[in-house]
Amino acid sequence: MEQDKKTKRLGALWGKYGFVLLVLLAGVALLLWPTEPKEPPGQGQTETVREAESLAETEERMRSILSEIDGVGQVRLMLTLESTREREFMQDTELSYSGATAAPDDYTRRSEAVILSGDDGEEPVVVRNVGPTYRGALVVCTGGGNAEVKLAVTQAVAALTGLSSDRITVVKCQS
Repeated sequence: MEQDKKTKRLGALWGKYGFVLLVLLAGVALLLWPTEPKEPPGQGQTETVREAESLAETEERMRSILSEIDGVGQVRLMLTLESTREREFMQDTELSYSGATAAPDDYTRRSEAVILSGDDGEEPVVVRNVGPTYRGALVVCTGGGNAEVKLAVTQAVAALTGLSSDRITVVKCQS
């Protein structure tokens, strides 16, 4: 009889909380499920991110591309920068308060870059990488007197630099 009461109580509890228990057990099973080992940083990447190109390299590459546009001819190019490449690093920040928690008297903040150790040595973890921002572009070319060439060059420079067309000047070079 005592055993029968326990069985009925257990059945009632299972009916009431059985679904919650099953979900909880499934969550624990997923947490314990073995995963494939993660590759160490640097491996599996076919190409490392190239550091900031110099302005001269960028101008040379663009000059080479622009000279291939029909009717452009010889090209000279000058780019001006608003800002250079910026990198934002992951920070490990610690705040310390003194006094009551509701209204602290003073606090200190300590922050340091997160460093990742790998086969290539130690490197800071980069959160955001922003390329250079251009201020303007001047293109001097043989075909700069032709409206179609001006439009094609302006569109190409705008596509490569993100500049609006009012910040790009295309002119014909001296004969």
